[in-house]
Amino acid sequence: MRGVPWWGVVSSIAAPVLLVGGWTVAASLQPHFDPVADTVSALAARGTPDRWVMSLTFVVVGVCYLVTALALRPAGIAGRLILIGGAVAGMLVAANPESAGDTYPWGHIIWASIGLVGVTAWPAGAWRRGGGVPWSLRPAAAAVIVTVQLALVVWFAVELVTGAGQVGLAERAAGIAQALWPLAVVLSCRRYLTARRPGVEPAYE
Repeated sequence: MRGVPWWGVVSSIAAPVLLVGGWTVAASLQPHFDPVADTVSALAARGTPDRWVMSLTFVVVGVCYLVTALALRPAGIAGRLILIGGAVAGMLVAANPESAGDTYPWGHIIWASIGLVGVTAWPAGAWRRGGGVPWSLRPAAAAVIVTVQLALVVWFAVELVTGAGQVGLAERAAGIAQALWPLAVVLSCRRYLTARRPGVEPAYE
């Protein structure tokens, strides 16, 4: 099994750090922003002070996902391509921001939806069969994480439709889960392949 290069480890660590750091900094620059009730897209809306912070976050996190997908050579090619598609769509969200007169423009909705589907569903195409597969790339693990992430996305969608007041919280929960899973896959692959070296007992079978 081919390994994950060091730059894939860096990109997978950087994604959740930059995502949380980006929306935290952006929110601190907008004192009236409510992280529980408002979406992160509002931080990058046209006319918003310092909107470039969240816009840049969308781009750099997308680049991190893209680099991680290229580095995840042990994963199934379909999953890697789905993650790449989600990463590119996420970057295009920055180019199609919300505006005061149009909270959900079609360009924003389309690219945000594609990005959300990509980073949620990619494990379904990344799993591999066989005994010599890291735990994170096994079918059971893929099924569990897709189910969990889908549940969080459904919560986000319900909050958007009903206006129950926790859309920001739901979006952040989904975003963190989606950002942490590529890191978990990368680390499990690295650990597994290290344990498979001659003279070392395999960590997983």
